[in-house]
Amino acid sequence: MKPVSQATSLRRAPVQRRSAERLTRILDACADLLDEVGYDALSTRAVALRAGVPIGSVYRFFGNKRAMADALAERNLDRFTDRVTRRLQTTGGRDWRTAMDAVLDEYLDMKRNAPGFALIDFGNQIPVGGRRQEPNHRVADRLSELLSAYIDRTPDEDLRRTFLIAVETADTLVHLAFRVSPEGDARIIQEMRELLRAYLARVLD
Repeated sequence: MKPVSQATSLRRAPVQRRSAERLTRILDACADLLDEVGYDALSTRAVALRAGVPIGSVYRFFGNKRAMADALAERNLDRFTDRVTRRLQTTGGRDWRTAMDAVLDEYLDMKRNAPGFALIDFGNQIPVGGRRQEPNHRVADRLSELLSAYIDRTPDEDLRRTFLIAVETADTLVHLAFRVSPEGDARIIQEMRELLRAYLARVLD
């Protein structure tokens, strides 16, 4: 698995395996520290210490902690889509409801268990990236490409808009569920599933 998408604002992309492994350690340390101290108290020096690399290695890839957070958000999206892809490869059929459940289940699992994800996720909580590449647009575009073949639909503007509305809705309600309960309020999550099924059924059935 690639450590981070090349779409990020890396100062220099890793070429050698050793450099790629160092970048992975830096992002892992960043994720762990976000859980421990939060974004405001995060520093590039603390990340370097946790990762066991010289501070210059951090600055070789990132100009500041915001760029590091952006790279972590991109890696989260890469890992999320990899997990959804693997999940769908093990399921039969081409039903959009199966795909929707896979997307939600993998997102909720990362929300509960992936280091740093509760704070950064895909960049929504701490806005990262440019205005033209807002996090939910990135997620919706990625899901459009990933799921279009699975549900036998062309990834046109209508499908992208449908997924964007679904992603925005899910994002709002998942964050509400986790504000109500640390593990995500089960009743709110179930209401979200039913709401999304009703909306997507109008468009995809």
